[in-house]
This record gives sequence, C-alpha cells and structure tokens, in this order.
Amino acid sequence: MQVELRKTFQFEAAHLLPRLPESHKCRRLHGHSFQVEVVIAGPCDPELGWLMDYAEIAEKFKPLWEQLDHRYLNDVPGLENPTSENIAAWIWTRLKPSLPLLSEVVVAETCTARCVYRGA
Repeated sequence: MQVELRKTFQFEAAHLLPRLPESHKCRRLHGHSFQVEVVIAGPCDPELGWLMDYAEIAEKFKPLWEQLDHRYLNDVPGLENPTSENIAAWIWTRLKPSLPLLSEVVVAETCTARCVYRGA
C-alpha cells in the first residue's frame, strides 16, 4: 500500500525581498506566520502499519525550524532572497538527505498564498 504523510510546522519570521523594485511592498521589511508542510511518500510497512513515525519527521525538521523561527530570514545563509520558492528549496535541500522519502515541501506565507516544491 502506497501512502503519503503530511506533517505541518509553523514559524514566525521577518524578511524582505531585496531583488524587487523599491516601490514594491515586499521590498520593505515585513513578517509572516509561515507554515511548512513536509510530505513523505512511499510504501506502508505491512508489519507496523505505517510509513514512518511522525515524530521522526519532526526530529529531522527541528534543526531547520530553529534556524528559521523568530529570525530575519535574509541573514540565514542560503536565504539572502527569501521568497517562498527559495525557502521551500532551502528546506528540501537540507531535509532530503535525512528523509529520502521526502516528496514535497509546501511553504505558505499567508492563508491564501503557498508554494509547492517537489525537488530539483
């Protein structure tokens, strides 16, 4: 049986998008309550009845969360231009080695705006 697990995390952070024109509102310093969804996909273990322990996903994401939560994202190495797209790719690159079944990272910066990244 193939399954997909989705674990959601939230972090608060400030950023600005330095490559936009000075007149664009996102060029100014602002913050978001970001929501990240980490998606794992693969075969369900018939003995255990699950694909992976949600706690293991949380354990793998925690070091990234600590780098993002209540931070100025532009100061995070690799996030000098912290768009939702770049944040999703940044998370993917750091999570994929320890979560080989990672299939998707979703970053939402508002209730109505999100980016889905499925790897390079």
